[in-house]
Amino acid sequence: MKTLFKNIKELIQIRDADVSFVAGAEMKNLPSLKDAFLLIEDGLIADFGLMSEQPENSVDEIIDASGKMILPSWCDSHTHIVYAGNREGEFVDRINGLTYEQIAAKGGGILNSAKKLQEISEEELYEQSKHRLEEVIQLGTGAIEIKSGYGLTVEAELKMLRVIRRLKEDYPIPIRATFLGAHAIPQKYKQDKQGYLDLLVDKLLPIIAKEKLAEFIDVFCEQGYFSVADTEFILKAGKSYGLVPKVHVNQFNTIGGVQMSVKYDALSVDHLEVMEDADIESLKNTHTMPVALPACSYFLGIPYTPARRIIDEGLPIALASDYNPGSSPSGNMNFVVSTACIKMKISPEEAINAATLNGAYAMGLEKEVGSIAKGKRANLLLTRAINSLNMLPYSFGTNSIEQVFISGKTVQYNR
Repeated sequence: MKTLFKNIKELIQIRDADVSFVAGAEMKNLPSLKDAFLLIEDGLIADFGLMSEQPENSVDEIIDASGKMILPSWCDSHTHIVYAGNREGEFVDRINGLTYEQIAAKGGGILNSAKKLQEISEEELYEQSKHRLEEVIQLGTGAIEIKSGYGLTVEAELKMLRVIRRLKEDYPIPIRATFLGAHAIPQKYKQDKQGYLDLLVDKLLPIIAKEKLAEFIDVFCEQGYFSVADTEFILKAGKSYGLVPKVHVNQFNTIGGVQMSVKYDALSVDHLEVMEDADIESLKNTHTMPVALPACSYFLGIPYTPARRIIDEGLPIALASDYNPGSSPSGNMNFVVSTACIKMKISPEEAINAATLNGAYAMGLEKEVGSIAKGKRANLLLTRAINSLNMLPYSFGTNSIEQVFISGKTVQYNR
């Protein structure tokens, strides 16, 4: 099957396939071609270039993209979309003045979600989760990471990971699974945190490894949750089973979690709303991707990740949605890109790099998606007729995406 897009107003994020991510000043560079063509063959990008140089091709379908732009689909490297129910009551609690920590202290937060998830069947959990996945695909997400962490028992964590595996099997986008058993301390183990950590390492990790249920391991390294020492304990055990670290860190406090993550070659460190000089310095000359979650900051009313400073210090950054029921109940990456520009003061070019190529890198998918490169998957966004790429973040309340293509095929789910 060959599909030709012709008369593309601008073909955005064209790269050599060996470019893994961009950092520092290079993040302002978003290579593109105007008045371009793009050839898709069997779901992969086969060729692209200027219309004036388009070779003769026999194709099955021609799509005229006059006035429209094409860019890679969004790569969302941090989500929790496999969850049960919702936490809309806590939304009202926050409006009435309670903090995230106060809500958690009275049984809300992660433990609230864990209770709901433990009670739900695997089939119902799958049904709820697949609708969220379909929603974000239609909004332009073409690769996604999904975490466990709302189970907090052996049975419930495995339930989550098996649902993620089913989503991988049933949907056409690349999906990566993360084991986040160390998301919160269950009530049963409030006085025995080490006992819970031992449960994760001794009981869960061997099953996860045997069934190949995850690629990554994660820890919520934060005051009141898991310490730096706890984080090291989990990351070390996870790596022994071949799981790559991706760590929640510096959301509310800086306690040395970034440095510990780097020590264990974390693929990414996520949140980073609170950053000190030592945190930024520790990320330099590493392969660890800083990941900002601006929708979480927006929803909770907490500081935004200092993305402008991170980039100006020569580092890369990725953007992700943090889609979850408590602190970011949306997986709309278009909103994430807009919010990063508006609230974090990064340019549209930087934001698009962060939400495509760098997001792909933060999932280990940079060779497969994230840029317009020959041989990569044709996971693409076709915009409406717009003036420039600046319209994508500028028109934050308008859907500027006309069609989403996954492996070269347009997607449309019945909702």
